[in-house]
Amino acid sequence: MTTVYLNGRFLPLEEAHIPVMDRGFLFGDGVYEVIPVYSRRPFRLREHLARLQASLDGIRLENPHASATWESLIGRIIEQAESEDQGIYVQVTRGPGPRDHAFPKQATPTVFILPLALTPPAPELVANGVAAITAPDNRWLRCDLKATSLLPNVLLRQLSVDAGCAETLLLRDGFLSEGSASNIFVVANGLLLAPPKSNLMLPGITYDVVLELARAQGIAHEVRPISETELRGAGEVWLTSSTKEVLAVTTLDDQPVGDGRPGPLFRRMHAAYQDYKHIVMRGVKSPPAPLLQSGE
Repeated sequence: MTTVYLNGRFLPLEEAHIPVMDRGFLFGDGVYEVIPVYSRRPFRLREHLARLQASLDGIRLENPHASATWESLIGRIIEQAESEDQGIYVQVTRGPGPRDHAFPKQATPTVFILPLALTPPAPELVANGVAAITAPDNRWLRCDLKATSLLPNVLLRQLSVDAGCAETLLLRDGFLSEGSASNIFVVANGLLLAPPKSNLMLPGITYDVVLELARAQGIAHEVRPISETELRGAGEVWLTSSTKEVLAVTTLDDQPVGDGRPGPLFRRMHAAYQDYKHIVMRGVKSPPAPLLQSGE
């Protein structure tokens, strides 16, 4: 049985219901977070809650809970879930109200917390990389808000599904923004490049971890705009997210990236990320053997 939290109650998922007049259902008027959990330890919970606060501020919705309350509620969901590793989905909408675009004068937010299965990328995907396509970024101008109104992302992601690919990389005005459901890194001439945070991309928590690990590993890197030309000529392309972790894109628009295999910097970053995950998140003193060897 999956236990969820909905508006003050812990109850079975099958018994959780919202009013049809909820603005999240009618307008997508809400925000969300997905928090990875390893060995029942939430990954960077404070950073996720800070991003949730930024999204709530962006849609002018008062946070229904203090951070300590969020931590307690999420902790209870983690404890009651069957799996040691989880993805905790948190959603806050503006709540029920008249079917009117304007905010209701009085609204009670709907708060929903759901545990999801968290499965790391399959070893063969890590070893061989994934295919991706590109598409024009035709979304709105507040992509930095983790809003529930995800139809543009859904349609862009479906393009890659239709093409048998793992992700759609988005281009706006000749520059890389992000993926339909991930952040993107590029390696050009041995230099790791990351698009700068702006209103045109979601500020990823894993994006931050990758940059921190790059600094710790002494990997030369820059945060700056990445042109479409640089993307298409890159030696390596990575996608990152809470669920994908770090994956190499080895084919882009049916063309090989670099030599068509995960590159040396990817292998180095993937190993560093796994070390971080197991030592910091799982409390394991010795990290597992790497999936990739430097000579492969």
